[in-house]
Amino acid sequence: MPHTSIPVSGAVSITRQVSSQQLRTHVARLAGEIGERNIFRPAALRAAADYIEAEWRHQGYQVIPHRYDLSGSQWANLEVTRPGSVQPGEVLLIGAHYDSVQGSPGANDNASGIAALLELSRLFADITPALTVRFVAFVNEEPPFFLTRQQGSVVYAKAARARGDTILLMVSLETIGCYRDEPNSQHYPPLFRFFYPNRGDFIAFVSDFRSRVLMRRAVQAFRKSSDCPLERVATFRFVPGVGWSDHWSFWRQGYRAIMVTDTAFYRYPYYHTSQDTPDKLAYPAFTRVTAGLAETFSALALGGLDDQRD
Repeated sequence: MPHTSIPVSGAVSITRQVSSQQLRTHVARLAGEIGERNIFRPAALRAAADYIEAEWRHQGYQVIPHRYDLSGSQWANLEVTRPGSVQPGEVLLIGAHYDSVQGSPGANDNASGIAALLELSRLFADITPALTVRFVAFVNEEPPFFLTRQQGSVVYAKAARARGDTILLMVSLETIGCYRDEPNSQHYPPLFRFFYPNRGDFIAFVSDFRSRVLMRRAVQAFRKSSDCPLERVATFRFVPGVGWSDHWSFWRQGYRAIMVTDTAFYRYPYYHTSQDTPDKLAYPAFTRVTAGLAETFSALALGGLDDQRD
């Protein structure tokens, strides 16, 4: 696939290129046809990895599998890259996990994140960013590996630090397909309800304190290009849910990282259940959010992370 350079001003066209049908297709394949996918259903987990790899190859990327041993088998974090034209040694990493929890087909958690990741990489195939943009599909995020050394993103982030990778910002796409506008459809950890809306119609950007400056830049870029409701928070890592995805692995290695989420169990009634099926997602809002993220990451990759080096 040929790659053409698109200037900052030309990036506006990305919004119009986001495909709702592609998002639906990815979710349907992962959560509808493949279904529950984890090491307890190894054939399904490998089928999900094969699907992601095939999509990326179709988009023109060379897929690099980062394999590691676990439970007597090898499992892979999958990576593709758009090299930067100005600062190729500095990386914006966008990731999502492709496994699902036991007992759930994982449409929102996290086929939604993978669907957006695949759509974003498709759009970036025609952009030459200033920074290197890396897309990674992580394995084994869910229990029993969650927040352990065997979590796929923990293995990946540790190896990235050992290689000396300069990851300026990692973004985790985690459960991003549920949007509800009825009153009291949104819940929070203690006290947060006094500061945030009670309708679950927004996308949330979440960071720790160290990552808050870059989170604000991402928020500004999103709001500049999208009218989707957005809320942000920079807070303590111990607040329930704040560190509950793959960005946590990068925090542990000293990288700045944020999570983009619909807030998962604080909103989504089918979280980690057998009812987390493709028909539960709000695709029009999901598509608008993905378009806003495409614009956001384009702006960041074209210079929006400057002067934020360790």
